[in-house]
Amino acid sequence: MPAATPRIQERVDALRELLHHHAYRYYVLDEPEIPDAEYDRLFRELQDLEARHPELVTADSPTRRVGGKVLEGFAKVRHKVPMLSIRTETDIEASGARSFDARMRRELGLSESDPPVEYVAELKFDGLAINLRYEHGVLVQAATRGDGEIGEDVTQNIRTIGQIPLRLNPLPEGERGKQEGSLSRGRERAGVRAVPDVLEVRGEVYMRRDDFERLNEQQREKIARGAKGEKTFVNPRNAAAGAVRQLDPAIAHQRPLSFFAYGWGEVTPPERGGPVFDTHFQFLQALRAWGFPVSPRTRLATGAEELVAYHQAVGRERDSMPFDIDGVVYKVNSLALQKKLGFVTREPRWAVAHKYPAQEQMTTVEAIDVYVGRTGKLTPVARLAPVFVGGVTVTNATLHNEDEARRKDVRVGDTVIVRRAGDVIPEVVAVVPEKRLHKARQFTMPSHCPVCGAEAVREEGEVDYRCTGGLFCSAQRKQALLHFAQRRAMDIEGLGEKLVDQMVDGNVIRTLPDLYRLGLNALASLERMADKSAQNLLAALEESKHTTLPRFLFGLGIRHVGEATAKDLARHFGSLDAIMDASVEELLEVPDVGPVVAESIHTFCKQPHNREVVEQLRACGVHWEEGAPAERAPKPLAGKTIVLTGTLPLLSRDEAKDLLEAAGAKVAGSVSKKTDYVVAGAEAGSKLDKARELGVAVLDEEGLRALLGGA
Repeated sequence: MPAATPRIQERVDALRELLHHHAYRYYVLDEPEIPDAEYDRLFRELQDLEARHPELVTADSPTRRVGGKVLEGFAKVRHKVPMLSIRTETDIEASGARSFDARMRRELGLSESDPPVEYVAELKFDGLAINLRYEHGVLVQAATRGDGEIGEDVTQNIRTIGQIPLRLNPLPEGERGKQEGSLSRGRERAGVRAVPDVLEVRGEVYMRRDDFERLNEQQREKIARGAKGEKTFVNPRNAAAGAVRQLDPAIAHQRPLSFFAYGWGEVTPPERGGPVFDTHFQFLQALRAWGFPVSPRTRLATGAEELVAYHQAVGRERDSMPFDIDGVVYKVNSLALQKKLGFVTREPRWAVAHKYPAQEQMTTVEAIDVYVGRTGKLTPVARLAPVFVGGVTVTNATLHNEDEARRKDVRVGDTVIVRRAGDVIPEVVAVVPEKRLHKARQFTMPSHCPVCGAEAVREEGEVDYRCTGGLFCSAQRKQALLHFAQRRAMDIEGLGEKLVDQMVDGNVIRTLPDLYRLGLNALASLERMADKSAQNLLAALEESKHTTLPRFLFGLGIRHVGEATAKDLARHFGSLDAIMDASVEELLEVPDVGPVVAESIHTFCKQPHNREVVEQLRACGVHWEEGAPAERAPKPLAGKTIVLTGTLPLLSRDEAKDLLEAAGAKVAGSVSKKTDYVVAGAEAGSKLDKARELGVAVLDEEGLRALLGGA
């Protein structure tokens, strides 16, 4: 392929300049100068030239917005400056703004006679936070927020968003005044700055409501045509986030995404030629001048009352806005004051997110189903005629429990008011009684689990019903496996949450005994499970077969039976069979076992499927040493509370705890005036300091052994 001539190079450069200019006019200013067809013609010409002369392709070319290569996955990006969260003001009324202003004045040491604090007030967009990194004015990386420290590299997908510039240039002289004046009231003006060597811009990728509706309409048409794997999207935010995380940039390009800038991360410092700003607002103006869209609803506000006015004004406009927001954000404008205020944990002191009340809508209840959670809790759920509430299409709403369902008197066929509590969890607020059907019947919780058919019981003093088929119920399968495998139970090293998810979702395991029937081939076929890992897990399973009765009892996950109760049961009865066959009255003879715990143990043990699982585990080789029932001698350390801290020379923390509990002591996690002893080893920390402060007796390992020996 012949090399590009100087004339071709000039044409490519001219096309890029034209396309950058027209993209800015279209996406940022919303003032296009040419028809879409003309823009498309110029774009295709540049594409053709770059295809014939790939050596001319640059990172900031407009054609780089659309990629065709499917990514293998997203690389991790460590943020140079952490992307911190912002504190949320829980008071959704006007006083939320006043309390923030009062807190800022107090922390800045201002008196009533001092002038008011100036703030930047902006919208809290309901989208996906993104960090854009520019080096020498060219976009080189885009990353999601992630956990604030590490995000995902989504550069190729971000290139598809027209409002995000690939290259930064100062605006022509005639554009400056227009941009500065349109951002806010014009109290501050920042001239166009030279682009710093390093500039990280932070903002929100979002989807407009009209774009979201069009996208969903397209999806519904695809589904109607029988397209496989297609679905409609729940809300604009999820659609935007899903587009940004598409492995194929071509698919991301099909999703209509938008962007607003509102902050920054790493910036070349002034001492190395970087920009100098006095205020947050000046920086926003510079971002706009460099080519970024900044919300025109961003305002300067002086003092609490102007924050209140902004919050109320935006609240009135919220439903008519072209995109979703869930509140507003207030930031101290002065960068010097921001630095003085600093941060607390992972939040800036100088900013707060002020949310709005949850939105409510009316709909009808089509059915009331019962959902079984991982712990066996039964929750009634109202299935609703779809309704758009708080930016989300809601089809289900929790009724919490039977008492709550009856208190609200929710019945099938009722017209109800639905609210997204905290803009997160949909719930039924109330019934509209005048629209009730005559035949509507009151909801009653089923007597048996709708998943496994085991008895559903409601313990005395509890509001929730629970399935008693913990070892058998498929809804509780993952929780039962994880509990059984934990260190204080069967101690099966290597059996973690991700592996349990794989095995259960793939029907490799249905009940606990299936663990001990696993083979190397079945394990090695699982994702990310190499032969060595599979062999290690099989070895851990084999080792776990030799255990103790307390560990086995605790691992069964009987409700209300923790480690201490399991030990008490083992000591009292001596054998598993004696526990399984005990009556409620006999169980009540165990120290610290009351009526609720005794009933829970008895109910578990009388369930045929639970007994079957226990027998299958024993048949698989799980065993322990059993002994004679303990005599009813008093425990010498009964009533004593002891705290362990630091590392003991010979005893592990678990061994020391076992010895103390066997002697009747309560092993607590924190020191208080009620603590009798603190046993301290090497590297003891704040618990030892607290013990000395309160005058609590402190023992080393030798003192512990003496205490146990004397006991």
